[in-house]
Amino acid sequence: MNLFDTFVGSVEQALTWFVTKVDGPLWDITIITLLGVGLFFTVITGFVQLRLLPRSLREMWSGRTAEGNSLTPFQAFTTGLASRVGVGNIGGVATAIAIGGEGAVFWMWVTALIGMSSAFAESSLAQLFKVKEPCGLYRGGPAYYITKGLKAPWLGACFAVSLIFTFGFAFNAVQSNSIVEATRNAWSWDPEYVGITLVVLTAFIIFGGVKRIGVVSATLVPMMALFYLIIAVIILGMNMSAIPAIISRIVTQAFDFSALAGGMFGAIFSKAMLMGIKRGLFSNEAGMGSAPNSAATADVKHPASQGLIQMLGVFVDTMIVCTCTAVIILLSDNYGSETLKGISLTQNALQYHVGDFGLHFLAFILFLFAYSSIIGNYAYAESNIRFIRNKPSFVLIFRLVVLFFVYFGAVNHGNIVWNFADTVMAIMAMINLVAIVLLSPIVITILKDYMKQSKAGNKEPVFNIEEHPELLKRGVDKDIWS
Repeated sequence: MNLFDTFVGSVEQALTWFVTKVDGPLWDITIITLLGVGLFFTVITGFVQLRLLPRSLREMWSGRTAEGNSLTPFQAFTTGLASRVGVGNIGGVATAIAIGGEGAVFWMWVTALIGMSSAFAESSLAQLFKVKEPCGLYRGGPAYYITKGLKAPWLGACFAVSLIFTFGFAFNAVQSNSIVEATRNAWSWDPEYVGITLVVLTAFIIFGGVKRIGVVSATLVPMMALFYLIIAVIILGMNMSAIPAIISRIVTQAFDFSALAGGMFGAIFSKAMLMGIKRGLFSNEAGMGSAPNSAATADVKHPASQGLIQMLGVFVDTMIVCTCTAVIILLSDNYGSETLKGISLTQNALQYHVGDFGLHFLAFILFLFAYSSIIGNYAYAESNIRFIRNKPSFVLIFRLVVLFFVYFGAVNHGNIVWNFADTVMAIMAMINLVAIVLLSPIVITILKDYMKQSKAGNKEPVFNIEEHPELLKRGVDKDIWS
């Protein structure tokens, strides 16, 4: 064993110890907080996820142009979607079903529907508190609105560090691990060579900067999502008569508490609930504090516009893509097998429906999904690295560590990779959820301003900071919103 292999093994041991000590009790608290905050914003915004869903479609479609070097609202949306739509929709759904049963899908839906309001809140705040770099690009996210809006730079730094570990390291390891599993099942590719290839491809993108990430995401994400959904629709169409029974089983088993999750609140949470919420959050990221980092990069005229666009991403991710995957799995012959979990379960389901083509098709699509997620994840993490220290040498070291974890995920067992991701994801989400509740009065101000202009007939509301002088005291950049 060479020195590098020894180092990789040491990292695995350290992560295993960390996850064992922290994950269980942390997730007990996170579930209650996640659902509570989602319900809170649902109520105080007047069910914004239902009232303004049609408006979010219009905002997304009309936001395809921007001035200067800034990302368009559509590119920011697809960068966020690049991170959302991917392994969580394929492997995450399969893992949730394998461990939590069919009822886990219901709790993924709940997480998404409630979380859409949290997604609106966090992305609107990210837009409001964004900053402009000398090159003309915007940066922002929870680290920025925590530091400025709450006057808590220490907490902003804590969030930035948690996001860097979650997206820069843990989630990218999950993506590469999933690519390895899919390509090994389909083509028997060697994990080490796949890992090295991913490192090279990732390096090409991340050294090209956030603008290249936006351009690549805007091209790849709609194409690959469309291909996957076409196959899903064909399979669902072939089995239309069986779908109502599957939906009924999903809802019924969601409230089966015979299999408890254990932990601090084991008598309250079932395995279905725990896995559904965990994998739902991993997939749609609503309230986690990740999507606001891409939302802040867009050039929009009103903060609520990008909030609505990012809210739509949660809906597309879970209610459409995840549901398609779940039904495909539940329509197959082998979803209850203990030997099939994660990507393998989804590949087996596609193979059952469309033959060997499904096995190879999913490996190819998953490669695109996971690769686009890697670069989307990197975009989030880079914004927070620059928040901590915007120095070229510091960013270079960070990029090298990201590449290490891409390789680490490829050559390690899936359990440690997923468990590490779950743990750091919960830490990150808790910080952000507390922050957006404390900043909720500002969210309401943004939404009221947007609705006032909409009701007055303004098809493209424009936010004017001079009408809200109290926000200038909270650190909002006057030059951006004048």
